[in-house]
Amino acid sequence: MAVGIINTLEARCQRCYSCIRECPAKAIRVYNGQAVVLSDRCIACGHCVKVCSQKAKIIKSYIPDVKFKIAEKAKLIAVIAPSFAASFPGTASKFITSLRKIGFEKVIETSFGADLISPLYIEDLQKNGKGTIISSSCPAVYGYIQKYFIELVPKLAKIVSPMVAIGRYIKENLGNDYYVVFIGPCIAKKEELQDEEVINSIDAVVTFDEIKLLLTEKNIHIENLEPSDFDPPHAYMGKLYPLAGGLLKTTNLSDDLLEKEIIVVEGKNKVVEIIEELSQNQINARFVDILFCEGCISGPAIDSNLNYYSRRAKVVEYINDSINHTEKQVWKSAIYNSRNLNLRRTFNQKNQRRPVPDEVTISKILAETNKLSESEQLNCGACGYPTCREFAISIGKGLAEKEMCLPYLIDELQTAYQHLKTTQEQLHNAEKLASIGQLAAGVAHEINNPLGTIMLYSSLIEKEVDKISNGENPVKEDLSLIMNEAKRCKNIVANLLNFARQGKLNLTQCDISSILKKLLKIISINPSYSNIEIKFSDELLHQYIDADKEQLEQVFSNVLSNACESMLNSENKFLHVRLHESSNMAVVEVSDTGSGISDEFKSKLFSPFFTTKEMGKGTGLGLAISYGIIKMHKGEIYFESVLNKGTTFFIKIPVKLSLNSIQFN
Repeated sequence: MAVGIINTLEARCQRCYSCIRECPAKAIRVYNGQAVVLSDRCIACGHCVKVCSQKAKIIKSYIPDVKFKIAEKAKLIAVIAPSFAASFPGTASKFITSLRKIGFEKVIETSFGADLISPLYIEDLQKNGKGTIISSSCPAVYGYIQKYFIELVPKLAKIVSPMVAIGRYIKENLGNDYYVVFIGPCIAKKEELQDEEVINSIDAVVTFDEIKLLLTEKNIHIENLEPSDFDPPHAYMGKLYPLAGGLLKTTNLSDDLLEKEIIVVEGKNKVVEIIEELSQNQINARFVDILFCEGCISGPAIDSNLNYYSRRAKVVEYINDSINHTEKQVWKSAIYNSRNLNLRRTFNQKNQRRPVPDEVTISKILAETNKLSESEQLNCGACGYPTCREFAISIGKGLAEKEMCLPYLIDELQTAYQHLKTTQEQLHNAEKLASIGQLAAGVAHEINNPLGTIMLYSSLIEKEVDKISNGENPVKEDLSLIMNEAKRCKNIVANLLNFARQGKLNLTQCDISSILKKLLKIISINPSYSNIEIKFSDELLHQYIDADKEQLEQVFSNVLSNACESMLNSENKFLHVRLHESSNMAVVEVSDTGSGISDEFKSKLFSPFFTTKEMGKGTGLGLAISYGIIKMHKGEIYFESVLNKGTTFFIKIPVKLSLNSIQFN
C-alpha cells in the first residue's frame, strides 16, 4: 500500500467508519477492519483527520527535516498563512517572534503571494469571455476536480496558489539557497508541495499544531515573548484570503448575491454540490471561488478551541490592526517589481473514477448482505455510506467490504456464535464418546467371558433340576430369572461393543424411505403402540442415498422407539415422520406428542448411559450410538422439544457420501 499524506495508525482504528462518512473522495478502503487511506484517491482535505476521535489518522510530517535544517544552521524562511491569528489568538505578533527564536532567519506573510496572483484572476476573467473559471488556490478543490471531475480541469484558473506564489517570489528575489517552510492550517498543502507543476517553490509544509509541538519541545513560551512584525514584503488585501470571498475582496471583484456571474462557495458539502452542478453544466457563472473548508480559518490543522465566528473575528481584528500599517506605495512597488515572475501553472487529469457496477452486480451484493428487498435496506449509515445502495456500489468498485455493514455483521456474528456453540457441543460429545468408547471396549471384553460361563452353568443346572423334580420347582424360577438377567447383560455388552466399534461404514445405495416404512409397519402392529396415530410424508427428491443401511436402521429404530415410548401416558398420541431434502441433505423429521424433554436434560441426551427411562428399561446407549453413526455419515442429529408437548428429532444425512471423506477411528 502506497504511503500518502494521510495514513492510518492501525492500532487505534476502531471500525467506527466516521472517516469514510466524511471523505468526499471515497478514498478510504477498509482492509481487515482497518480504514486505510488510498493515497492515489486521497485529496488530503483532512476531514478524516478532523472526525477521527481515536487519533488514528496520522499526517506526513516535515518536522524532522525542519529540525535537521535548524541543527545545521541553514538559512530558513517561515511563510505564515494569514489564518494564524485564529490559531494564536491574542499572541499573533508574539508567534512571529517565537519562530525567529526557533531558528528562522525571516518570517514572511503568505498573504503577499495572494496579492501577487490577484491581478492574474482579473486578467483571466477579462480574456475568458463567458466561460467559467474556477479558482485554483485551494489544493483540495483542484485535486478533487483533477481526480473525480476531469471534465472541469480546463476550467481551473491556470494560476498558482498564494503559497506557491510567495515561494517563487522568495526563491527569485532572496535566493534559492533559502529553505522555505510554509506554516498553516491546511493538510492539502503537503500534497501541493509534491505537485510536479510547482515543485521546489516550497521546501516543507508544517501545520500549526506541529509548530506548537516544536515550540514546546524547544521550551519556548509564546506568552513570555515580545511582539514583532513580519519581514518584508508586507501584504495588503491578500490578508483576506483565509476568509470566504477573500479572493474577491483582493481583486475588487463584486460578490453581490444578485450578480449571477460570481459564486462563492465554502465547506465540504457545498463544494461537492457546486462541483457536481458545474460538471452537469447547470451553472453558467463566469467565476466560482471555492474553498474546501469554511474558509482557511476552519482548516483541519487550525488547532484552535475557538468556534468559527470567534476565529473569523480574530483574523478580521488582526487584519484591521495590521493593514493600516502597510505602506501602500512600498507594497505597490513590490508588486510591480514582480510583474515578470512566473505565477502560472497547468492542471492535468488524474482520473480516479471507477466504473459503476451494473444492476445485476449491485443486486447480488445487496442480496449477499441480506438486503433482498427495499424494506431491508435500512440506510442506517453505520458503514459510512448514506444508503445501502451506495454501499453496494462501493463494494462493487472495490472500495468497501461487506463486513462494514453493521446489521450484516451482527447477523454474521449471531450465525458464527451459533456455529461455535454447536461445534463446542459436538466436540464435547465427541470427546465423551471417544473416552467412553475405549472404556466400553475393555469392559465388554472382560464381562463377556464370565457372562458366558454364568449362562452355560445356569442352563446346565436348569436341565439337572428338570430331571430331579419332574415338574415345577421354585429353584427353576430362580434359574430362569438368572438366565433372563444374564441375557439382558449380554444385550448391554453387545451395545457396548457396538458403541466401541463405531468407525466402520459399509456404504451402499440405500432407499431411506423403505427403511422408515418397514420400521413404521413394525410399530403399527406392536400392541403397546396400537393407539398411536402415524403419518408418513415422503418428499425426498433422490430415492437412494449413500449410507450404511444396517446402521441407519439402528438409528431410526432408536429414535422411533423413544418417540413412541414418550407418548405412553399422553392423551393425544400422534407420530409424524417427514422425509425431505435440503441443501443436498436427506432430512428425517420425527415428531411426537409425548412428554417432551426438560431443559436440565437437553444437554445430556446424547451422553452415553444417560436415560430417563425406568430402571431396567434402558441402557442410555441408544442415542449415543445413533449420534456416533450419524456423525460417521457426515450428518447431523439434533432435536427441539417443549416439555409436556412433544419432541421433534432432526436427522440429516448427505445424499452423496464418499468413502474417502470418512475418517475411521
